[in-house]
Amino acid sequence: MNTDPIADMLTRVRNAIQARHPKVDVPSSKLKVEIARILKEEGYIANFKVAEEGPKRTIKIYLKYSPDNAPVISAIERVSRPGCRVYVGQTEIPRVLGGLGINILTTARGVMTGRDAYREHVGGEILCRVW
Repeated sequence: MNTDPIADMLTRVRNAIQARHPKVDVPSSKLKVEIARILKEEGYIANFKVAEEGPKRTIKIYLKYSPDNAPVISAIERVSRPGCRVYVGQTEIPRVLGGLGINILTTARGVMTGRDAYREHVGGEILCRVW
């Protein structure tokens, strides 16, 4: 049993990038689909698709590489963990690498980037950061 499925998803993506795989399969949940949607909107992954394989649903994440085969995602790390949740208000949302990366937050208005949360004047739990 996995106690932190978000960390498992991020680790699978990190390992697939390190091994230069074109895609990675992750067990599906609504929150993971939203994280994949944000990664696609921000240009960190090429695409994602929710596939139903029998009773289980998986997310197929297609990774993105530059023309010289360098991964677009330099690092992806979990911030808020089950043992230590990290909540921030709208004015306390940190910048990632001076604005070059993104935070992914879960807020009362759904899952969004730190930039969008600041614009919407909402705070929330910082799930992860990507650059």
